[in-house]
Amino acid sequence: MDHTPVAVKVLKSERSEGLKQFQQEVDVLSRMRHPNMVILLGACPEYGCLVYEYMENGCLEDRLFCRNGTPPLPWTTRFRIAADIATALNFLHNTKPEPLVHRDLKPANILLDKNFVSKISDVGLSRLVPPSVADSVTQYHMTAAAGTFCYIDPEYQQTGMLGTKSDIYSFGILLLQIITAKSPMGLTHQVESAIETGRFPEILDQNVKDWPIEEALSFAKLALKCCELRRRDRPDLDTVILPELERLRDIGLQIKPEGRVYYMHLQGPTSLASSSSSQYTRNSSETKASEHDGSTITSASDSSSKDRSRS
Repeated sequence: MDHTPVAVKVLKSERSEGLKQFQQEVDVLSRMRHPNMVILLGACPEYGCLVYEYMENGCLEDRLFCRNGTPPLPWTTRFRIAADIATALNFLHNTKPEPLVHRDLKPANILLDKNFVSKISDVGLSRLVPPSVADSVTQYHMTAAAGTFCYIDPEYQQTGMLGTKSDIYSFGILLLQIITAKSPMGLTHQVESAIETGRFPEILDQNVKDWPIEEALSFAKLALKCCELRRRDRPDLDTVILPELERLRDIGLQIKPEGRVYYMHLQGPTSLASSSSSQYTRNSSETKASEHDGSTITSASDSSSKDRSRS
């Protein structure tokens, strides 16, 4: 056994909803493997603890807002992170036997490893949706909307009808934050206004001095399409969103870096992802990821995602 650094998520036991999320997270993560999904190493039901791989650079939200004195993410890294997230989301939406809707996609739930490879976490609110109702035309009815304010699909919030494109709205808000490093509140209006009035460069994160304006504008317009109020107007993830984000990522990969930036992320106990019902602390474990068992969820687009995914 090796002493591998891990992250421990402890749920508040007094909340019955938290226990449901605990079981859901164990059920989902124990049966899937993807390079852009956080790895569940173990669980302790008695104490409501989940053990994950340790992500050295914390969550995307902290890095976008340069918390704890960390430097701003380069635009090339931001474009790569966006493509990583889209790849993982596409995997979730194509799982078999039923598509999986995350329902709580936001920067706080995107974790970054030492190489800034992004991984989706916190799937405790996710729901399996019958294949026949997973598209943008027919949705699965939920009794109450779940998620985080400002990221919840307005149509889902109003009608309780859940579909894979509910995640696309959240993803659109997340994309806008990636290039602006601003609060999600009213962000779509701010970006739309900046584009219409010719002030788009001003809405971009000013901590980044070398934005490629044309590519950033394409990125922003794609994000705004994802944020359409009617889900039927939102683009398809597999055929529209992912290919465009991969194109923008590849442009960034062609840029020769002047030097690599390494973060020494928070020494000692630290928060890795925000959650009203959980806390994250660094610990050590003698559990190896390779020894974790469980049947694996497969994806209909698995073969194509292998080409797209970055190891």
